[in-house]
Amino acid sequence: MSLLISIDTNPAFTPKQSLPLPERLISGAPSFKTWAQDASKSEKVLAGVWEATPGVTHSVKGSTYEFCHIISGVIEIEEKDGETKTYRAGDSFVMKPGFVGVWRTIKTVRKIYVVVND
Repeated sequence: MSLLISIDTNPAFTPKQSLPLPERLISGAPSFKTWAQDASKSEKVLAGVWEATPGVTHSVKGSTYEFCHIISGVIEIEEKDGETKTYRAGDSFVMKPGFVGVWRTIKTVRKIYVVVND
């Protein structure tokens, strides 16, 4: 098994589909697709591609660290008691453990993610 993993931004396999938890939904009817492409044995580190349709949800990271690179679409992230930032294709950002805010998908977004669970 190789220790070098390429992330396919347009995977041909069927994604896992999901909806936001009811307590996380603020408005709209967003749906999610996840193309998981790598995981450590303990699933402490996960990587792949994720897509969301327009809607607004609470984003709560808890003890999770997440790196995101936007492939397509437009989102706004509003940090609790902080500023609102807009991200588009080509932008990258990190949500650190303890992050709490609002995630607004303005235009269907697709991102590469790397999540580190504590």
